[in-house]
Amino acid sequence: MALYAPLEPYMTGMLPVSPVHTIYYEQSGNPDGYPIVFVHGGPGGGTSGDDRRFFDPKFYRIVVFDQRGAGKSTPSASLEDNTTWHLVSDMERLRTVLGIEQWAVFGGSWGSTLALSYAESYPERVTGLVLRGIFMLRREELLWFYQEGASFLFPDYWEDYIAPIPESERGDMMGAYYRRLTGPNEAERLACAKAWSTWEMATCKLFVDPAVIARATNPAFALAFARIECHYFVNAGFFPRDGELLKNVDRIRHIPCTIVQGRYDVVCPMKSAWDLHRAWPESNLVVVNDAGHSAKEVGITAGLVEACNRLRDQLTQAQLSQLSLAAAAAPSTPSRRPVKEEVPRLDPAAQPVAGVKTQFANSPSLRFHGPEGQSVHIKRVQPPGGKSSIFG
Repeated sequence: MALYAPLEPYMTGMLPVSPVHTIYYEQSGNPDGYPIVFVHGGPGGGTSGDDRRFFDPKFYRIVVFDQRGAGKSTPSASLEDNTTWHLVSDMERLRTVLGIEQWAVFGGSWGSTLALSYAESYPERVTGLVLRGIFMLRREELLWFYQEGASFLFPDYWEDYIAPIPESERGDMMGAYYRRLTGPNEAERLACAKAWSTWEMATCKLFVDPAVIARATNPAFALAFARIECHYFVNAGFFPRDGELLKNVDRIRHIPCTIVQGRYDVVCPMKSAWDLHRAWPESNLVVVNDAGHSAKEVGITAGLVEACNRLRDQLTQAQLSQLSLAAAAAPSTPSRRPVKEEVPRLDPAAQPVAGVKTQFANSPSLRFHGPEGQSVHIKRVQPPGGKSSIFG
């Protein structure tokens, strides 16, 4: 299953989130659609136009943003006030500014780290998760990729990665890189940024892709990517303890989740996805046997698009459940009075509903068409607890 056709945003903006940082954001797809937010990788990786294309643009209201210091956000490559919890706060502020009550969250690699961090902090705001290349920023994951492990599979590119670091400092590669990426020597900063970025670009696909490696030659990208990544990694993601995300997974086990994982992912090995799935058995783990880490590999792309379509169909099924409740509660004469029952939360195992076209309106009402073509209009209700939500 390929990406959806290219599309342009219908609005863009810059949101000040601190005295230092302003983040870029955009919206595309259906302005009245169901909100889903794309969380990019890195940290420091930024977004591109293709990131909008995982989602059905007729159904989803697609929100994309660049995290602090990344992409079009300013100032570029800044490490000041740049931690996991600042980014979680930025996501919540963006949700509020856009007037979104709840949204689905999509993230891969570091994007899965931030998506999980946000969901565990604000579980009541998240209606679904689509995750790829699970990275929980545990010490063992960092050491595998930056100290020893992946080096056994890519010894040629590993030599280029360690080349800027004197042999006497190679016992702590992340620390050695951090000193140089934050040091006063501009030429050394750029050389180390390119070497750090090249290592990840070279290893992110099952087959080495020279076009992907070429990204690391762009100074602006390399500096933001390497500086911000290294900053987060030497600080253990700013988590209070190792394995924090796994230990808090009970907070989000009620949320429908699909994990798409390349079996031969070297950057974020499958062990992390397996550990998460074992702790979260309700999640749906999709293993792509002929893929590595990149979302642009054919099997990974197909798995992600299918996961987003499946979530769309789950939301459709929830809408039909609302319709059934309305029909059951209606008096014998037609009435447009809203139903007072609260709709159950989505069933992660729900199957797609064939022949149903939907349009979710970010307004006090919802209009959609059933399998027989009938037009149905449902008003939002205020369920117990005071939160307005059609989907529970």
